[in-house]
Amino acid sequence: MAPARSRLGLLLLGALLTLILYLLLPAAQHEQRPAGGRPGEGQRGRRAANATVRTAMAAGEPPVFYREVSAGPRASGTTSRGRPDVLFLHGQAFTSKTWEALGTLALLAREGYRAVAIDLPGYGDSPLVEMVATVEGRVAFLDHVLQELGMWRPVLVSPSMSGRFALPFLLARGDWLAGFVPIAPVGTKDYTTEQYRQVQTPTLILYGDHDTSLGSQALQSLRHLPKHRVAMVPDAGHACYLDKPEDFHQALLAFLHQLK
Repeated sequence: MAPARSRLGLLLLGALLTLILYLLLPAAQHEQRPAGGRPGEGQRGRRAANATVRTAMAAGEPPVFYREVSAGPRASGTTSRGRPDVLFLHGQAFTSKTWEALGTLALLAREGYRAVAIDLPGYGDSPLVEMVATVEGRVAFLDHVLQELGMWRPVLVSPSMSGRFALPFLLARGDWLAGFVPIAPVGTKDYTTEQYRQVQTPTLILYGDHDTSLGSQALQSLRHLPKHRVAMVPDAGHACYLDKPEDFHQALLAFLHQLK
């Protein structure tokens, strides 16, 4: 009887261990999430795939929601003092979350850049404020963002709708920027050729070759910027960074690397 009881005990012990492993496995799988994935919006300071994703409200008024990714200790790149910060705005159908989900923030962090994406007023987690109803107010808003986030002479990335903020800021504060990356922004026809010619900010004009409306229109105006270069993303539409993210990232990094 003793050997039979021992075998029964071993079988029960094996079944118990199998059950424990089965219950623990899903939890272990959910702990791993890349920085370019789609974690919950409510998380703060989470670790992901050799990177830390930080989301917060910038101090001061108006409140501004932002997110940034810092390279982890095992990442190949660390923030370099010789490289400019990069501030990402967003289009009308998007928020700062777009740049995290796309992997752009994590990629730049690995390359040694401090990359920050904000929610513009009335989008995502940033409340709508009256000051951005005017051109002067939108310039003042970006003044406030740079000050509160401690960003000195950043590169400003501006797709589509965010041109309403970025273009007047470029014309009024171009010397505050290390670079400008317009991605088929709106509002380019609101300014004259002479106004564009006064800007000395290095500029990368990005657009998708299928964006024959706003992309082409923006190119016609922005080509008057003296220090511009053009990168057309093949087989891509208005949101070329979503259609062809690898091509977009390659063009963006090439531009950033040549800035001094």
